[in-house]
Amino acid sequence: MSKTFWHVLLFVLSMVVMTGCNGSKEVTDQVSEGPSETFNEEGFPIVDDEITLNIFSRKSPPNGAYEDMLMFQEYEKMTNVNIEWDDVPQDGFAERKNLEFSSGELPDVFYKSSISQLEAVKYGSSGILIPLEGLLEDHAPNITALFEEYPEIKSSITAPDGHIYALPAILTLNAARTDKIWINQTWLDHLGLEQPTTPEELVEVLTAFRDDDPNGNGKQDEIPLTFRNWSQLMNSMIGSWGMVDQMGNHLMVENDKIKFWMTSDRFKEYLQFLNKLYSENLLDRGVFTQEEAKFVGNMAAGNVGVFWNQTTDAFDKVKEHFEGISPIAGPYGDQLVPSSPVARDFGTFAITSENEYPHETIRWLDYFFGEEGSIFFRYGVEGETFTFGEDGLPEYTDDILNSDMGSGPAIGQFTPWPGGGAPQLVTEKNASAINPPKAQEAQSKLDPYLPEAIYGTPIFDEDTTKEVDQIRQDMDQYYEETTSKFITGDMNFDQWDEYVSTIENMGLDRLTEIYQEAYDLNYK
Repeated sequence: MSKTFWHVLLFVLSMVVMTGCNGSKEVTDQVSEGPSETFNEEGFPIVDDEITLNIFSRKSPPNGAYEDMLMFQEYEKMTNVNIEWDDVPQDGFAERKNLEFSSGELPDVFYKSSISQLEAVKYGSSGILIPLEGLLEDHAPNITALFEEYPEIKSSITAPDGHIYALPAILTLNAARTDKIWINQTWLDHLGLEQPTTPEELVEVLTAFRDDDPNGNGKQDEIPLTFRNWSQLMNSMIGSWGMVDQMGNHLMVENDKIKFWMTSDRFKEYLQFLNKLYSENLLDRGVFTQEEAKFVGNMAAGNVGVFWNQTTDAFDKVKEHFEGISPIAGPYGDQLVPSSPVARDFGTFAITSENEYPHETIRWLDYFFGEEGSIFFRYGVEGETFTFGEDGLPEYTDDILNSDMGSGPAIGQFTPWPGGGAPQLVTEKNASAINPPKAQEAQSKLDPYLPEAIYGTPIFDEDTTKEVDQIRQDMDQYYEETTSKFITGDMNFDQWDEYVSTIENMGLDRLTEIYQEAYDLNYK
């Protein structure tokens, strides 16, 4: 019976191994097999004989139906690649995506689907998403060139097993990765004040905005300082105390060592400064609860002294009153500007094991990461939705810019980039819509203070990801709740040591160890 048992066990194990190997072999063979017979390595069409891809995608609120988008209709004609879209509205999209992964009936491509790092590792290692690095090397010269120019991109999207299972958006334009600091220059001029350069000067200016009727209407209705939400508030001036987020978390890298700053003395001082602004009614008290529309409305009304925003579109009608300024120099002379990495929006694009045309698919995508294709993606068809200005840069037509539905939704009818999360390249040459001259001038005030390097969120293996998520779920919630209370005065700074010990006991040392290992692996 013992011999029989071991024979049965050996048989079962061998079948398990063979099944696993067959699954891996199926994916490997699919990638290693060549493209279709009528595939063209360069130029258009991509294939002489039409092929069809099924693409599952998120549809953001400003987007129209993908199958009706002019840009994609023209691209089908150019490439001979027909797309059958399953574009799912943003509300409820996460649930639909989970069903796609679990149903066994996969699309050929996940597009603008916010594939998380955990999903990339989980479904990549199981063979549901195929590795892309070989396909990129063979058929994606534009993306490969960006990898070579910005090595941090490849490092940030490579899974622990060495494979790339999903691709990000790539933003080489600094102005697309930073919030500018806008001040009401008209108010400054009216009150005879200079732009603030230190925390003390900022308090003086905000106090004057609060008390001295800079808009001249005889009412004390001005908003000295406002923010989009709690997150923007926390990140806005923290660089002036020598801290910014790195690796997608509240940490800095100093001499190749990871240091979380959530429990540091400097962070305490920053919170004390924000508490001063709040307690003296210099800071808009709605920042903890207000909806996006309220913040946008305040900008558009122009009755704000200082705020942070990427560009001028939200306050275009009053933009002449505002100027971009440099970050204030903090108590230790720091003026760092928070910025997102070049590789942003992880998981915008992935190919599944159901795809019979992976070579053709990666060529289909790569066009949008070159200069010509990136303009086509963001602006549509020349002569219909955009023209080139005297400076050689693309400009949307007046019909688009002055559309009754708003320029964002109007653009979203012919391209999917409005709403974020699309696989795209953003550069100085294709971003005039979000980088007008006034925003460029404001960005010039920030460029000297950008960090030398911005490290993206690391990809952990599945077990480590679950461990990190477990630690961070409790820690991040406590961090957000407690720091908000320190700012509003609901918690006294005499309780700081209690806050520090609580953060530490939630697993800060283990989190530091995990991120240090990820940094050493990807960046040293």
